[in-house]
Amino acid sequence: MLRLAPILLAIAYGLVMYRISIWRTHKDLDAKSTELADRKMKALTDRMAAALEISRIPVFIYEIDPVNGLAAPDGRIFITRGFYRKYQNGEVSAEELASVIAHELGHVALGHAKRRMIDFSGQNALRTALMMVLGRYIPFIGPWIAGMLTTLIAARLSRGDEYEADEYAAALLIKSGIGVEPQKTLFRKLEALTQSRAGMAPAWLMSHPKTEDRIEALDRLQGKWTRS
Repeated sequence: MLRLAPILLAIAYGLVMYRISIWRTHKDLDAKSTELADRKMKALTDRMAAALEISRIPVFIYEIDPVNGLAAPDGRIFITRGFYRKYQNGEVSAEELASVIAHELGHVALGHAKRRMIDFSGQNALRTALMMVLGRYIPFIGPWIAGMLTTLIAARLSRGDEYEADEYAAALLIKSGIGVEPQKTLFRKLEALTQSRAGMAPAWLMSHPKTEDRIEALDRLQGKWTRS
């Protein structure tokens, strides 16, 4: 029983962190966001809503500077003030920003938003358990190995989710009459931004697949859908 104690403690820790993460996420998003009020963007989100046969898509501006989009476990979509500012400055088009919203809707529809919250807590639990076990048998470097292993697992899960959300977004954008080109041009713009800042990636590209791989995947989807 004593040998299992580190693992049991890690599981308990993961469950507690899961509940705390949900509470913190909702509290922070509620305190720092307002519903998007932009006529051009609303026209595009209304088209996507009609394609999904729903009344509206709840999109909010999250008052933080990093360029990012995110989906809350409760189904709300958030665009950061930093991302929206790029749209206002003309650096990102309305259609490109709509592709971000479609992508985040994919995370909601495919269950990624809730699963990621669970994954995050599970990763913390796994990291804690590995640190306890490896730290006992491999002093000094055991905790480092545990951190590396959990990071690799998280990155692999995240990349899979991104490809799925890209495919969902592509289908929705085509059905809405917007098309997939805004997805591709946005990927290239953010990639250029990464290079111009010496590798400092916008948050929306972190833990994501390579830009060219995502564009190639979209090209394959277009080819497949065109032939069918």
